[in-house]
Amino acid sequence: MKLNIVPARNGIQWVKLGIKTFGKQPLALTGLFFMYTAAFSILLLVPVVGFVLALGIVPAATLGLMAATQEAEKGRFPMPTVLISAFRAGKQRLRAMLVLGLLYAGACFIVMSLLPLLVDVPQQQTPATTESMLTPQFQMVLLVGALLYLPVSLMFWHAPALVHWHGVSPVKSLFFSTVACLRNARAFFMYALAWIGVVFVAALVITLIATMTSNPQVAAAALMPLGLLITAMFSTSLYFTFRDSFVADADTDAQPHPPGEAP
Repeated sequence: MKLNIVPARNGIQWVKLGIKTFGKQPLALTGLFFMYTAAFSILLLVPVVGFVLALGIVPAATLGLMAATQEAEKGRFPMPTVLISAFRAGKQRLRAMLVLGLLYAGACFIVMSLLPLLVDVPQQQTPATTESMLTPQFQMVLLVGALLYLPVSLMFWHAPALVHWHGVSPVKSLFFSTVACLRNARAFFMYALAWIGVVFVAALVITLIATMTSNPQVAAAALMPLGLLITAMFSTSLYFTFRDSFVADADTDAQPHPPGEAP
């Protein structure tokens, strides 16, 4: 397994491939993403350990969505069982994925513990309103939280795929993932800009429709399903960021294969 340095334009290509592949199996990929979010929400309801369990399944679920993308790219219908691919790859890799999940939960707890020490987090007794989310205090919380979470994102971006498809140990996968993201920073910067552009265009279309129909409720009604759709597309694009960032050795087992190659 070797690191592959890609040009900046690949970031835009990742977004295009994610949207194109999502279009091949939109119902299946949306359904799988919804199943993951539903499982996450249900685990949050479990007393005491629910939050840890919910965070702990994130790496495995990320791998499952990437495996679903691989299936869709090859023209196959991704079955629901693909979502638990991380738990069907043998005891050794199962243990590694569980360790990765615990590390992710621990990293998120560190971020959440540091956030109140660096910024005044507002205490919300009721669900946040649009007005409260637009206040400078709330925006500062989001900014500081994003900056604290950035190193976690870099470490775990490729880690689940490295553990599952390349048999890399959990700790080493965090290191290799961080290095790959930093070395391909220009591509990931374009990747982020492209997704921001997609969100902006989608929001603009909804706003125009609401204005033309003189019905603001249209925008409110479309906001949640549109957000789910775009997030599912984003999850689909994750596979391509990994596939292009690493080149498998000839003797590597269980590796993701580019289109047209036989496994």
